[in-house]
Amino acid sequence: MYDIVTFGSAAQDIHVKSKAFKILKDEKDFSTGEGICLTLGSKIEVEDITFSTGGGGTNTAATFAKQGLKTAFCGAIGADSAGLEIVRELKHLVIDTKFVIKKKEKHTNQSIIISNIGEDRTILVYRGASDVVTSEDIPWKKLKKTKWFYIAPLAGSLCDTFEETVNFAKENGIKVAVNPSIQQLSLPIEKLKNIFAKVDILFLNQEEAAFLTKVNFADEKEIFKKIDEICPGIAVMTRGAYGVVVSDGKYLYSATPSQNQKVVDTTGAGDSFSAGFLSDYIKYEGDIEKAIQLGLANSEANIAQVGAKTGILNKDSEFVRIPVTKQECGENNLCIEK
Repeated sequence: MYDIVTFGSAAQDIHVKSKAFKILKDEKDFSTGEGICLTLGSKIEVEDITFSTGGGGTNTAATFAKQGLKTAFCGAIGADSAGLEIVRELKHLVIDTKFVIKKKEKHTNQSIIISNIGEDRTILVYRGASDVVTSEDIPWKKLKKTKWFYIAPLAGSLCDTFEETVNFAKENGIKVAVNPSIQQLSLPIEKLKNIFAKVDILFLNQEEAAFLTKVNFADEKEIFKKIDEICPGIAVMTRGAYGVVVSDGKYLYSATPSQNQKVVDTTGAGDSFSAGFLSDYIKYEGDIEKAIQLGLANSEANIAQVGAKTGILNKDSEFVRIPVTKQECGENNLCIEK
């Protein structure tokens, strides 16, 4: 029996840094108002390049395994060297790879993460093998003896397995944690309600929560009021450098990470938080405060190094458990601090 099986993407990440990447500000042609510019027709000197592995399915599996949970990953790679390297790394982390699907028609997913030294990053994404996984590829019968499913962001045809995976878990007494993609959140609201009614823990970032609820992302209490109506389980909303807010329908829990944390690379920060949160939630049998503390500590350790799996904590790692605020929510979503 597995403690947890993760579903999602597996990717090769290539981190490229160069001072030659010019940052353009106040540009109306870019959705964020800023862009990266390169000189056309020139060779660009690169100061640093790092190869690592990523993808929500394998990133979270790495934390679960290092936290001592018996873990397997279910997802796809291509028939290429990048896919072989991912499998090698998973085995090294003692993650069962018997559910890894090899797709010959597409290469392993790739992400090229480019940044100016000291600046934010832009990610070029090739959605390869993970996007062509179908329900027929998943060995459902072999997954029945599992305690938890963790469903990372899904895209392409893999997104079509979302409802079936949650239903399978419900039918077989398997608990489910979900970190949905925008593509998943774009499903018809009635279908989402049907899916989320069976979900035990829902992970969203602030923008995703606003997208789902159609509520301004700054109005957190109204967001959670709407989410609690959609998902009766635990709702977790990450807020980047501002920390996290969690609702169990009765209380709101919140915490802010250390302002002195070292930030080198934020790739995988959400995955390391979610997996850290769920690891202690399982270990301490539903203790949300401890889950928040490990989630934030794991994410902080991760972003202090380059790579989506680097720096993550193991079960013997020492870390500071930051204070968590707990507020009781009564009628009209009025919260009183405990």
